[in-house]
Amino acid sequence: MPTYAVMLHVVHHPAYVSPPPAGSPHAFDKYGLVMDLLVQRGDAHVIHSPEPMPRCWVEAVHDPIYVAEVLSCAVPAEKVRRIGFPVTERVAKRALLSPGGTWLAAKLALRLGHAATAAGGSHHALYDSGAGYCIFNDLVIAANRLLAEGDAARILILDLDVHQGDGTAALTAGRADIFTLSVHAAKNFPVRKAVSTLDIALPDGVEDVAYLDMLARHMPEVLDKFRPDLILYQGGVDPHRDDRLGRLALSDAGLEARDRYVMRAARGRGIPVASTMGGGYGNDRMAVAGRHLASMLTLADEAARIEAGD
Repeated sequence: MPTYAVMLHVVHHPAYVSPPPAGSPHAFDKYGLVMDLLVQRGDAHVIHSPEPMPRCWVEAVHDPIYVAEVLSCAVPAEKVRRIGFPVTERVAKRALLSPGGTWLAAKLALRLGHAATAAGGSHHALYDSGAGYCIFNDLVIAANRLLAEGDAARILILDLDVHQGDGTAALTAGRADIFTLSVHAAKNFPVRKAVSTLDIALPDGVEDVAYLDMLARHMPEVLDKFRPDLILYQGGVDPHRDDRLGRLALSDAGLEARDRYVMRAARGRGIPVASTMGGGYGNDRMAVAGRHLASMLTLADEAARIEAGD
């Protein structure tokens, strides 16, 4: 048994969960299943409720015309196709709550060392359109607000989702105060990749040892040279070998080791970490939700272990 106390601080809102829009295979229920599992397990946690991100901060990152289309539920058909589902009133509400949750998790992490949001990681959203099940890019919206309001001077967006964070890269291009590091499967979505500050494109089938070796080669150098005040961690669980949309082959133990490495590398340098759920797909919804919850709990456990000097 650990000799340290673990407390997961997690941001969640009931509106993170909504039924799939008519005609769409995409369901938002994993965000509720994660919280159900957390309660069932009985792990110590505190739930923090977010407010919708004010429209001005969304428009600071996205085209105001596109923002208006989303909030009025009048998104053109070609953009709906890129997003992957229709934008209903409930989806539009969620589109503001998700970046609000990522921003709140970051504020909590700056105070506590780590916090998670049970949503977020919408890294495909572009300036004037959503894409790949993403509407607004919560990572960039939150980072931009944190920097503008003086909560941080440099932010690392660490994207370990199996898909490249193309929207994040495009929206932050040329910014010296945001470093984007994307580790992804080279042959996976999107077909046309953007240019992150650092992209690490992996071949299909990469397993635990090779993946962890890659992290150990690149992450310390990024942290020591860029010296971020905060890490926004897109910790998608879709690098898992059983993921329906992944092309990598990490095991449960591999994902755990990945998250422990990220937290130890960050907190060992005094850098706070705010984690988002990101991608995770499969017909077994409980298995996917379990991977997301395991990731959040692993991060909280490792943060507590480091705090205790273990």
